[in-house]
Amino acid sequence: MTVLEDVANHVKRIAPRAICDDCLATAVEITPRQHANRKTNILKDEPGFDRRVDVCSTCGGTKKVIRYASGTTRRAAPG
Repeated sequence: MTVLEDVANHVKRIAPRAICDDCLATAVEITPRQHANRKTNILKDEPGFDRRVDVCSTCGGTKKVIRYASGTTRRAAPG
């Protein structure tokens, strides 16, 4: 399994809770933390994944987090 798959699977497993890159790196056991950042920046463009500044469900910090909401798809704006 690739690191990207590990990250995606963990985010899906804890859904709909959000997780920051620091906590994600610890949970998936990847270093450096920036590696988690690169993977979450890839996932943010995949259907169902959402990346924004919010509260991390693990550490409680307000920072960039990623979450997965099953059944979510990106749709074009009306118009």
